[in-house]
Amino acid sequence: MKGADLSRELEMPAGMETLSTPSFSPPENAIWLNETNDITRMFLAAGRIPDMVNIAGGLPEASLYPHEELAEISNRVLLDNPGDCLNYPPIDGLPQLRDCIAERYTTTDLKLTRDNVLILTGGMQGLDLVGKGLVNPGDKIAVQSPAYLGALDAWKPRMPQLDPFFPDANDFQPAKQFHNAKFAYTVPNFSNPTGKLVGVAQREAMIEAALECGSWILEDDPYGALFYDHEPLPRMIDLWSKQNPGEYRGPILYLGTFSKQVAPGLRVGWIIGPPDMIETLTIVKQGSDMCTSGLSQMIAQQAYEEGLPDRILPEILDTYRTRRDALCDAMTESLNQYFYWEKPVGGMFVWATAKQDIADTDRLLEDAMAEKVCISPSSAFDPLGTDRSSVRLNFTFTPPQRLREGARRLAVAMERHLERQRSNS
Repeated sequence: MKGADLSRELEMPAGMETLSTPSFSPPENAIWLNETNDITRMFLAAGRIPDMVNIAGGLPEASLYPHEELAEISNRVLLDNPGDCLNYPPIDGLPQLRDCIAERYTTTDLKLTRDNVLILTGGMQGLDLVGKGLVNPGDKIAVQSPAYLGALDAWKPRMPQLDPFFPDANDFQPAKQFHNAKFAYTVPNFSNPTGKLVGVAQREAMIEAALECGSWILEDDPYGALFYDHEPLPRMIDLWSKQNPGEYRGPILYLGTFSKQVAPGLRVGWIIGPPDMIETLTIVKQGSDMCTSGLSQMIAQQAYEEGLPDRILPEILDTYRTRRDALCDAMTESLNQYFYWEKPVGGMFVWATAKQDIADTDRLLEDAMAEKVCISPSSAFDPLGTDRSSVRLNFTFTPPQRLREGARRLAVAMERHLERQRSNS
């Protein structure tokens, strides 16, 4: 058919000229999306801004990743085990990695098998799965505060009631605060965001409260290897097992991750718990991502079998200890008149609280970004979203000289911020 004839064939029938395609009106987004924060996206993007000193995030130092060893392991496991690497692995994880994790955490009192271990796509997935598996809208979660913002984000779709608790407070009463909670969330080793270490007495009190109240404890431990000036404290799951030795069937769900020990990009984590709860969370994972990458699991398993995490840990500790000291020294020099803080004995963060009541760290962030230093304001870590008195500063990602420059820039930003606050008051 010629072009002219084709155009006549396709002419609109008489009377149809007035019809138009209706515009699409999409349904509204889920309610919980109205309460999300953009802090995580901001600090991940800030690293790509030229000359930005990014002390907002919780990122490891990339030069410490053992890329050559991981490349060799990756090549070897892929050639030797193509099925396990490239097929869909079991939902609960490759048996050999589950066995490896169980053996790594087994002690004289704590007896673990693969039935106690669920492999995760990063530790973050464990937060999501526990929320999905336990929490209905309106249910209570007791949350150590200030709290990891990733956990708060993970549970927002469940629309829970978040009840903050403070383990270092003089009036800390865990039984009162865990009452009617589906679970209590804690980061006892160098909490994100505060970098604080929860004492053994408080850990034991939380365990007793969980038993009394019938609540789970979710012990999140991404920083447990990062002790710089202090002997490691016993994990809460170990404290339980010391009083209840044998096969583990306790109230603590322990979250671990490969991210801070070796590299976050592999996205391998695990949750340890009693077998019936592991079965429940496996069902939840089935509807989440089906399975964690087999290749990543094989790399992690071989890395542990060959002692890679333990071998690289001394260099990690030396690097981070030096950077922590550099940041705290720079804060003493540049920020002492503006903030209170404590030097952490481990972890990745310094928590600094403004000395001036008029400070608003949400607004300080704007001035800081203008000075090309990126920080994390405290409101993002407050389950109630109201605390604007503090900032979280990270030292692991940034070399000492840049940390000093970041502290200097933050002092300039803080002075400008306080002048504006005074003029507006």
